[in-house]
Amino acid sequence: MKSFTLLFLVVICGTGGLGQKVKTKKRSNGEEIRFRTKTKDICTMSIGGDDEEMKLRIECKSQDMSYWCEFTGKPSVCRAFRNNPKIYWNQIAAELRKIPHACESMEVLKTSMCQKAPPEALMKQIAAGVEPEELANQEESVQKISTSVRGAGQGSENETEAMKLAREHCWESLHDFCSYIIGIFRG
Repeated sequence: MKSFTLLFLVVICGTGGLGQKVKTKKRSNGEEIRFRTKTKDICTMSIGGDDEEMKLRIECKSQDMSYWCEFTGKPSVCRAFRNNPKIYWNQIAAELRKIPHACESMEVLKTSMCQKAPPEALMKQIAAGVEPEELANQEESVQKISTSVRGAGQGSENETEAMKLAREHCWESLHDFCSYIIGIFRG
């Protein structure tokens, strides 16, 4: 059954690219990555800047507040980042998922792929703040509506693992579909 599942996913993911033009490796500028912290804060990472200086903004909403922080650095001095920036940003998101508050205890963001890079490659926190509670509550109600519309048949932990696998093995345009299928088979 597992081999059938893997074969099915390979076929689905492989055919997802048919009819699409071949993309050159795009820079991660303007990309957004969504994740949840250990305490279930809903966060979005926005990436900007240029090769010389990258900027990262993290915005999170918890039950009682909304907070943000900004980081800056030169990850392009790390060869592994230049080869695949998407994996770099996904590693940062994975580290932030492990902590309760995405901005509180992370003054420097590190990845395993750039451990040996020079210090300027590190993303260092330059600013942080908290938004008023009323604004956080308004945005939270919008988030609850969009979550309920999407449907929650899977647990959030299983869902994030399924999405991680989908990002690693499926075409970008099929991430949601692959994540759904993986979530079903992983139970």
